[in-house]
Amino acid sequence: MKTQLILIFTIGIMVVACNSKSGKNPDGWSDKELGEWFGKGEWKQGWSASPDESVNQKEFARLYFENQERWDKAFRFLSEQNLAELDKGRYELEGADLFVNVDEYVSRNEEDVLFEAHKKYADIQYLVSGQEKIGVLPLDKTTVVTPYDDEKDIMFLTADDENYRIAKPGVFFLFFPDDAHRPTVKAGDNETIRKIVVKVRIN
Repeated sequence: MKTQLILIFTIGIMVVACNSKSGKNPDGWSDKELGEWFGKGEWKQGWSASPDESVNQKEFARLYFENQERWDKAFRFLSEQNLAELDKGRYELEGADLFVNVDEYVSRNEEDVLFEAHKKYADIQYLVSGQEKIGVLPLDKTTVVTPYDDEKDIMFLTADDENYRIAKPGVFFLFFPDDAHRPTVKAGDNETIRKIVVKVRIN
């Protein structure tokens, strides 16, 4: 009996170790392990674009492994489609749980744009053409201007800080519920932007 208990205990440890190595439990990863997994980029499904430095790697890893199939489907779409030739509009990959919005617009003056945040969806935002500034701040550093609209999954906010990042082809952004973001701000002169936003349901 004692031998059987030892064997069961040993197998249990091996299973836990295997799950950790396979990346199924990122909560227990060290910063080095997280950085190696994120930097290797297999989760991008072959997409050549690079994540912006503002991406919360730990939060992404947690959400990714909670629903890997959905995230893989999102990145495969970005990898396999000719994003420059997609018609404007909405593309449903998994109904309301995973869809893509393709839009074209003219970048705007800073004073005309508020921060925004979401609760139900994470965003993958990518500029196919053009260039704009996107403000990125923790949600707790902002003040609510328009309360959260559950139907539209959005709230609007303002902040004293800016923390602008440059969005351009080749670089994508990931925004989670704790990330307030201020997109569409002109980076120089007003210019026409073509943007892909993938909405990944997480709540």
